[in-house]
Amino acid sequence: MGHYVIRRLLQMIPVFFGTTLLIFLMVNVMGDPIAGLCGEKQCDPATVAQLRKEFGLDKPTWQQYVTYMGNLFTGDFGTAFNGQPVTELMSTAFPVTFRLTLVAIVFEIVIGIALGVVTGLRRGRPVDTGVLLLTLVVISIPTFVIGLLLQLLLGVKWGVIKPAVSPEAPVDELIVPGLVLASVSLAYVTRLTRTSIAENRRADYVRTAIAKGLPRRRVTTRHLLRNSLIPVVTFIGTDVGFLMGGAIVTERIFNIHGVGYQLYQGILRQNTQTVVGFVTVLVLIFLLANLVVDLLYAVLDPRIRYV
Repeated sequence: MGHYVIRRLLQMIPVFFGTTLLIFLMVNVMGDPIAGLCGEKQCDPATVAQLRKEFGLDKPTWQQYVTYMGNLFTGDFGTAFNGQPVTELMSTAFPVTFRLTLVAIVFEIVIGIALGVVTGLRRGRPVDTGVLLLTLVVISIPTFVIGLLLQLLLGVKWGVIKPAVSPEAPVDELIVPGLVLASVSLAYVTRLTRTSIAENRRADYVRTAIAKGLPRRRVTTRHLLRNSLIPVVTFIGTDVGFLMGGAIVTERIFNIHGVGYQLYQGILRQNTQTVVGFVTVLVLIFLLANLVVDLLYAVLDPRIRYV
């Protein structure tokens, strides 16, 4: 297991450099960020030259990338155009999005897997048909529609929640936004769990366990569910990075100043340092999440061994 982890960590190095280089190049082709600092008026040439030199934009792109990566390994993610270090933006944005993502993941695990098990064990029955139709509706409706609808009903009309999350973003205020963020993924987890349970239910090892006289609850939890969770864990593990980076719509609806909000502001203002810095951290989170998923395979299925 230790050799496998070391090998995977070494494989992450070229992936990390490749993705960060690609992100850096894509952000740099969005346009001249200095031009947007002066608004509708044209910037003074002397001011433009000074700003480009100050932020290192007067150097070739490859040199900017090398400088950025060199600073990155010292913990310096650069400075936003408003003069605020990117690390300060991260220190306020990432904890909020971490809590929001955690709430969304809990909804996926608890509700998604529970509904998937129930429908998988009752395939073809009315409850199965109803849940399948419900998940199909959730997948078909855009996230911003679900978010605005819940905000209007629960926040404005009924007053159950606050229409906008407070700046501190406590967990209790993130329950509804977390449900909105997890809605589509929750539907996929339900359908994936249901399909996996239904297929493994007809497997030989399940029939053998039942023939031995084991209680059905133990067969379901210890044998059937454990082997059926491998594709579900794969989806949830990869979904962590997507939830954190794709929370822009949800955070905009509920006025949450998290990673999605900062990415939106960075893209809108063509703030290269902010966008590249945040996406770099998201890449690291995505790579580590995939490593954890691979290690969980051996926990769920004893037949899997890493060497």
